[in-house]
Amino acid sequence: MTALEQDRKDAKTAGAPAPAHPPELCEVTLVHADLVAELRDRLPEPHETEAVASLFKLLSDSGRCRLVMTLVEAGELCVCDLAAVAGMSQSNVSHHLGVLRARGVVRTRREGKMVYYSPDDEHVRLLLDLAHRHARHGVSREEAPGDAGGAS
Repeated sequence: MTALEQDRKDAKTAGAPAPAHPPELCEVTLVHADLVAELRDRLPEPHETEAVASLFKLLSDSGRCRLVMTLVEAGELCVCDLAAVAGMSQSNVSHHLGVLRARGVVRTRREGKMVYYSPDDEHVRLLLDLAHRHARHGVSREEAPGDAGGAS
């Protein structure tokens, strides 16, 4: 029994009118079998998409994101300088840097008693640059007068 048939059966037993065909449900199970097979082969494995989602979740904290963006711009900073630039307490910065380091987003370099932080690799810069450009693009579209796709 299809989902639509089940909905109609449930509506009849509850005494409610049967729902019209919901637009989000297809009446067939597969329209473009070749495309579906090709896309399934090309998509990353579930553990890989979970890792990507976890990275975005890690960077969804605006404080962490600001710290990483600062490091991307500076290249390398100590905790006290990073805290001053980001406008955060040193203890808060240290906490966030520990989380970012554990996840491989930033790395450290020790010079005497000083510890310097930097982005782990060029992928961090690329990811943040692209996300920042996308965010600015979305904001500029929302601010554009007469843009039907923007917020009113």
